Amino acid sequence: MRAIILAAGLGLRLQQQPGSQFPKCLLRFDGATLLERHLRMLDAAGVKEIVLALGFEPQLVEAELDRLQHPTPVETIVNPRYDLGSVLTVHTVAEALTRGGDVLLMDADVLYDERILNALVAGETTNRLLIDRDFEAGDEPVKLCLKDGVPVELRKQLMADLSYDTIGESVGFFRFQEHTARRLAEIVKGYVDSGRANMPHEEAVRDLLLEGTQVFDTADVTGAPWIEIDFPGDVKRAADEVLPQLLPTVGIAQ
Repeated sequence: MRAIILAAGLGLRLQQQPGSQFPKCLLRFDGATLLERHLRMLDAAGVKEIVLALGFEPQLVEAELDRLQHPTPVETIVNPRYDLGSVLTVHTVAEALTRGGDVLLMDADVLYDERILNALVAGETTNRLLIDRDFEAGDEPVKLCLKDGVPVELRKQLMADLSYDTIGESVGFFRFQEHTARRLAEIVKGYVDSGRANMPHEEAVRDLLLEGTQVFDTADVTGAPWIEIDFPGDVKRAADEVLPQLLPTVGIAQ
């Protein structure tokens, strides 16, 4: 199983001071960066092959990797046009996406509990989505809608006439079987070739889900603490509300 962590973006909405900006995966909570937490939990879960998709200030992330001295090598791939959408970043790591075996595609800017990751990696080869039914309504969360267990939508904005029986927020972590990852790479290439490289990668995942050629299961992680960090207020919520709820992570002081 291989983890691809998307850490290329500038994070403009975080409103860091000009001249002191850094990749969001280097945000620290209790002295540990988000990147360190990712790597420690992936290692504990038995995921030894890790690819980091970088873009903005990649040398800062490389320096953090040098500091951490992770027990297994972490491959880094740089998207020089990180200012475009994350679809292009996924396209940049297409070889790693299609190398074989199950693939975890993960956003780097998430503070999360190990129960989230355990739900993603559990069991034999599969395609898997994560859903949190306890979410704040609004335009920002990427909603995952199911009908009879089948995904029918993955978007921030929902059509008024959409029919579904379950709704929640997508955690932003996906698991793909080998053939499914190859199909996603084809869809992503189509986005880039047609001039839509500025789109979020979730749109390509949505296309994959809605074409109905692949079967996905869904793990319900409602109740397990996590937060995607996009805005300054998210940093405070992460430290004040999410961090105290996390289970201890091997190698990280709590």
